[in-house]
Amino acid sequence: MSAAWQPLPEALPPEVRHFVEQLRLLKDRTGLSLIALGKETAYSKSSWQRYLNAQQPPPRQAVAALCRVAGEDSERYCARWEPAVRVWPRGAASPARSAPVAGRSAPGTALSKPGEEAPPARPRAVRRPARAHPAWSWRSTAGVTAFLVLMVLFEGLMRFLMR
Repeated sequence: MSAAWQPLPEALPPEVRHFVEQLRLLKDRTGLSLIALGKETAYSKSSWQRYLNAQQPPPRQAVAALCRVAGEDSERYCARWEPAVRVWPRGAASPARSAPVAGRSAPGTALSKPGEEAPPARPRAVRRPARAHPAWSWRSTAGVTAFLVLMVLFEGLMRFLMR
């Protein structure tokens, strides 16, 4: 069983609040911890924490998996899932982000004067991950080939001189 649940945010739409409360009751009826629930379903402990604290809407398959573990009819809960997901607040997954402090701007933005429209934000460049260097690059191959050619030439020279 879980300890007391965190209170849900006040600004949650009623559909979302009711849905999450029903999921919490269903999870509590299983008697499983979040870790055990994660092992029984294809969703991690941290995912269940986000779903059950209304930080992120759960995928429909997660709701069905919870119903399966709890021995409940998934159709009833999936019917509640649809209206809840439709009105789920955007950005609920990252409540830590806050508005910039007055007089300061967020990184990469310019301050505008009162009554003046702020300049449009520039799109951020997407960084590609660095390519992994394979153990045998073309330089390694060229080095080994050059070494073998030199060995063959040296052997030929030694045979010529030994005659």
